[in-house]
Amino acid sequence: MNFKNILIIKLSAIGDVIHALPVAAALKEADPSVRVTWIVERPAYDLLADHPFIDQVIVFDKAKFKTGHGFLHELNALAGELRQYRFDLALDLQGLLKSAVLSWLSGAPTKLVYCNARELSDWIGKRVCGDHRDSHVVERYLDVARYLGCDVNQVNFGIHITEDEAQKAISKAQECGLDFGKPYLILAPGANWPNKCWPAIRFAELADRLTLEGITPVVVGGPKEKPLFDEIIKHTKTEPVNLVGRTTLKALAYVIQHARAFVGGDTGPMHLAAAMGTKVVALFGPTDPLRNGPYGEGHEVLTVERECQGCWERRCSKNFDCLSAIDVDEVALSLENTLARF
Repeated sequence: MNFKNILIIKLSAIGDVIHALPVAAALKEADPSVRVTWIVERPAYDLLADHPFIDQVIVFDKAKFKTGHGFLHELNALAGELRQYRFDLALDLQGLLKSAVLSWLSGAPTKLVYCNARELSDWIGKRVCGDHRDSHVVERYLDVARYLGCDVNQVNFGIHITEDEAQKAISKAQECGLDFGKPYLILAPGANWPNKCWPAIRFAELADRLTLEGITPVVVGGPKEKPLFDEIIKHTKTEPVNLVGRTTLKALAYVIQHARAFVGGDTGPMHLAAAMGTKVVALFGPTDPLRNGPYGEGHEVLTVERECQGCWERRCSKNFDCLSAIDVDEVALSLENTLARF
């Protein structure tokens, strides 16, 4: 690899940033002397902090670009900041117009964009399509590293939790009622697409089953998922532990890492669970598990039995409650199979 100062552009969402993390590891493993800088939006910044394969993180504050004056001012300031680092390579793993603009502003003489680039982003960077273009998105991103000559011997997400972060995670979780001395399981009811969500009443039934089996159900998610938790506890006999909106991403990663398993849809926390080595029972409807499923071995994926499965629609045009086609017995059996293996 002939590059020494590399900018990775992967701004959002949290799951997408997680999928791209192994690229940084591959670059560093190919040449430990290479300097890797990552530009990311603020919500995913926590995942990159103290990362062993990332030397510097630049925060792209999208909110500052929303007005005309702000856009011009911030764009000039960001261009100046990026160009001072004299990058020799920009890897646009976002593949959208905004990331292409950042790639161009970086001033890097070589610019690459991964295979399914959109919004004319391949006008700025050279499109890279490797042997894994129809495989999991993690492998698609890694094809960019392979193109650069990196041998990907193992996939390493490299999410690092410091001792201080671990202690803060433990304290917050215990404050919310979680006993780390007892087995617990993560439930993630939320998603950024409405039709990626399994019905709250199903999560409630599953939570009660877990409680009867001596496993503590722990509900996680961002602040926007609080109404979902409220809906769940309306239907539970015993209230699960509530971590919704109460943790940082690093704290969430720690709690997930020590869980028996994880149940949820195609969301950032699900991909975080897979990255942390926690076994996942994933529920899929509108998206493709071959591309977006939990990465790695030992996971279980349940898909809806509908002809339109994998439609990639954020809202169902047929007015289906998409994931309601998956019942609690199916999820419980998948969990039983998963837990029996580990």
